[in-house]
Amino acid sequence: MHPLRKLRESGNATAAQVRELLAENVVFNSPILVRSIEGRDVIAAIFAQSSSTRGSGTYTAEFKLDERTTFLRWVGTMDGHKIESLEIIVDNEQGLIEERTIALRPYPAVKLFRDSMYESLKDKLPPDVWDYPTTP
Repeated sequence: MHPLRKLRESGNATAAQVRELLAENVVFNSPILVRSIEGRDVIAAIFAQSSSTRGSGTYTAEFKLDERTTFLRWVGTMDGHKIESLEIIVDNEQGLIEERTIALRPYPAVKLFRDSMYESLKDKLPPDVWDYPTTP
């Protein structure tokens, strides 16, 4: 079992607990943000918040794609609506997460999740990660 899955299944993971699993140069790719996020501390905060925001659910699949790459599937509910995530986690040679890319569906549940994450993290993440720049 991947250490991030194990931590998330153990209960409400704190940012400090998540941080221990992340490489210094970790990168996070999410459909709720318009660009990748880098940096251990900010990504630890995002991962900890998402665990409590996304609602109840369970991991339904885990596959090792190679010695450093893991695929996870999670299915749950948020505000009574089904939500599903598919993710690829790439670990470095020390076993720390260096990249995590996530896909979420269906769109209405993703919007609920994004809106909730925005409310929780809008002061921790810069505005340019939430929306594309507006052009005059």
